[in-house]
Amino acid sequence: MNGVHDTGGTDGFGAIARESDEPVFHEEWERRVFGLFHQWIRGQIADNTGAGQPPTPLDAFRHRLERLNPIRYLGSSYYERWLAGLESALVEAGTLTADEIHARLEQLATDPDGPMLRHEDPARADRLASAVRAGRDDSQRKIRQRPRFRSGDKIVTRNLNPHGHTRLPRYARGKHGIIIAHHGAHVFPDSNAHGQGENPQHLYTVRFAARELWGESAEPNQSVLIDLWESYLDKDKVASRSTARNKRIQEKRVAPKNLAPTVKISPHKASSATSAAAPSRSIARSAAGSGRKNKPGAAPAGGRRAITTKQPSGKPARRSR
Repeated sequence: MNGVHDTGGTDGFGAIARESDEPVFHEEWERRVFGLFHQWIRGQIADNTGAGQPPTPLDAFRHRLERLNPIRYLGSSYYERWLAGLESALVEAGTLTADEIHARLEQLATDPDGPMLRHEDPARADRLASAVRAGRDDSQRKIRQRPRFRSGDKIVTRNLNPHGHTRLPRYARGKHGIIIAHHGAHVFPDSNAHGQGENPQHLYTVRFAARELWGESAEPNQSVLIDLWESYLDKDKVASRSTARNKRIQEKRVAPKNLAPTVKISPHKASSATSAAAPSRSIARSAAGSGRKNKPGAAPAGGRRAITTKQPSGKPARRSR
């Protein structure tokens, strides 16, 4: 979707503040939000009945962040957005209500040092810690469809403007790049975020020149790598034609020179040429002189009929045809 969350390559947000020894979490509550997020994704947050919620697709959670009010989104820190997304998810699932959340906020504002409700579950904490350390890469699937691209292929991204979730950023739409890796088939986030099925398709890493993305003001000889799904990509036909043309030119340059041209002669013409160049055996025998003399009016040895005419002097002359 097009929204304020898609800020990649966008100007006007100021410089990025870098910390030399930046901690993993700046505040203790950020650590708690991180834990709550992973519990929700893995279906380990209990509802009002004590039962765990079903696992939530990560794509759906990302789409919740995209639905935040633009002012709230831009005015929030990274983990504040995560917390807002969790609140929205819990309300939509019926685990909490918006009134319960606001009432709790007012209570904490009135008595910030008041006791915090806790529920100790060491076994759940251990399972969660193990899951976080192991990572979660369960989106790969097997499909029958063969990949359309392979490493080295030149592509151009489609200029898509979907209303829902997508992993194709705005700054990379309609841009030319090169496939550098194929990762097999993975769950398609654009449909999975909206409960429309996983619809897995092939996933590639594409390299874009920085100047292709942001123009001549970008640094030269720099590139950006983006993982993109197959339906985002088309073959770069212009680049393919140019590559084929350059290949033909190169082949002409390396072709052997100073060789007699090869002429292709059809079998009929080759037979005619052979007959003209080499006389028949009967004609050759006649030309060599077999010692036989043809009688007047008789056919010569070569098979031609002789015609006798008289010259003015009275002597016969021979002409054959």
